[in-house]
Amino acid sequence: MWANPPGSRVRRRCVTGERLAGLQGRRCAGCDALKYCFSTADVSLTCFITSTPGEFEAPEADAQLTVLTRTTAPAMAPEGPIALDVVAHQRDLPHIKHVGEVGKTLALRRARTRGFTDAAFHDPQGRLSEGTIWNLAFWDGNTVNWPDADILPGATMQILQRQLSVLGVVQTTRPIRHGASLGQLAGVVMNPWTPGIAVTRIGESQLATDDDFTRLLHSAYERERLEPI
Repeated sequence: MWANPPGSRVRRRCVTGERLAGLQGRRCAGCDALKYCFSTADVSLTCFITSTPGEFEAPEADAQLTVLTRTTAPAMAPEGPIALDVVAHQRDLPHIKHVGEVGKTLALRRARTRGFTDAAFHDPQGRLSEGTIWNLAFWDGNTVNWPDADILPGATMQILQRQLSVLGVVQTTRPIRHGASLGQLAGVVMNPWTPGIAVTRIGESQLATDDDFTRLLHSAYERERLEPI
């Protein structure tokens, strides 16, 4: 989540609020206090929600929530295009954004030593799912193909799905497996840094090149209404 100078606006602020409340199944009162963290300069804002009691204890009543926020210099997306290693990995509670996923960091670091930019995951069924910090999307020249797997639907992914629908772009969700057939598709990664960075290679599979796909995603993203902070 990004913070900008007072009076500025962000896209899909509500997605972040819903996500912060999701793990506990109720609204987090601390979400309204996040505005306090917005500084006079652009920053990256990370928000952690913890509960008391913590891990390995069952609460006797409603858990008490604590909000910890951290601001750092604005995060910048890699320029791309990028290449992704392929790793067998399935996130715990994949539909929830949470911490404690050291495996993702390990996958990224191992990918770098193997000459890749980052890593993409495949599940026990061999389906591509998501990246370490990315959602994946593919393009066959006519249709946006979203991976059919257990993933976290990111805020940027949700924006694109809605705006692409408004534009009348055909979308489908289907199993996508790494292998020779990937060469018929163009691919991108996305997260709050960017609505699309081209992917040239996943594992040993070379992907098709289609700059129009990346431009389509960026154009769709820009259509999203900005909301006051």
